[in-house]
Amino acid sequence: MSEIDIESASLEQLRDILNNKTSNITLAHRFRALFNLKSIGKEDEDRTKARKAISYIADAFADDSELLKHEVAYVLGQTKDLFAAPYLRDVLIDTNQQIMVRHEAAEALGALGDKESLELLQDYFVNDPALEIRQTCELAIERIKWENSENFKTEKLEKSLYESIDPAPPLVTDENNSKIEKLQHILNDQQKPLFERYRAMFRLRDIGTDEACLALATGFADPSALFKHEVAYVFGQLCNPVTVPSLIKVLKDESEAGMVRHEAAEALGSIATDECLPVLRSFLNDEEQVVRDSAIVALDMYEYENSNELEYATVK
Repeated sequence: MSEIDIESASLEQLRDILNNKTSNITLAHRFRALFNLKSIGKEDEDRTKARKAISYIADAFADDSELLKHEVAYVLGQTKDLFAAPYLRDVLIDTNQQIMVRHEAAEALGALGDKESLELLQDYFVNDPALEIRQTCELAIERIKWENSENFKTEKLEKSLYESIDPAPPLVTDENNSKIEKLQHILNDQQKPLFERYRAMFRLRDIGTDEACLALATGFADPSALFKHEVAYVFGQLCNPVTVPSLIKVLKDESEAGMVRHEAAEALGSIATDECLPVLRSFLNDEEQVVRDSAIVALDMYEYENSNELEYATVK
């Protein structure tokens, strides 16, 4: 199905494309249908239509693709509509879903600021056997608490260039939190709360200079796959070519978790410099499915970035 078809498709046609009803729709086109449904799901003027879009998006949790389902969870978290929360809770507690999908569902509950999910998130923060799930629940809990605190009302935050609802807000804007060296120290300080380290990460993102990007790249030495995958995601937002060498190194490292390598691949698709193209093509036959799928989507993003088309949605 062509991009023009997707752009002009009805809600139900987008649902059918996303869920590959004809069994012959490419992963790249399914992602484009998802991004169109996301736009509808965020609309304020017609909430009935928006919620229908959200339910259609959630239908894709029945798919086999780990990459697609994790993106579905991310998209639901970005809708700002608590209508999406029950779908995400169901995914978090479903141990048949892959870790990457469950993690994204927990993160999305945090993005929604869903106070009703706090007890569930606390349970999985304490008891889930997967570190990625426990860490994600920790971040989601802290984000929800922050969003309902006095700090949320009083903190002076710089307006971000990025529209994403992130796992943590950036650190407050002041003289100290504009110093790259200090932020890098917080970023990599294993003794500090994970939420604070994420706040330093997003403050560095919002500063966005080459120096800030290189400081962020030091986060790839972290032992946490979750932490490293978020650094790679941030690089996909920044689209700064200075990050390309570190992303290529991560993508080529087969000892890295799939959730990290996949995010590195998609970041390279967003940056879309000439050196990214052959690298991405070389991973179309990677042994890990989520990396192969990410290479497909990243190459589609690469084509978008090097065309005159509308901006491709940022993949998580």
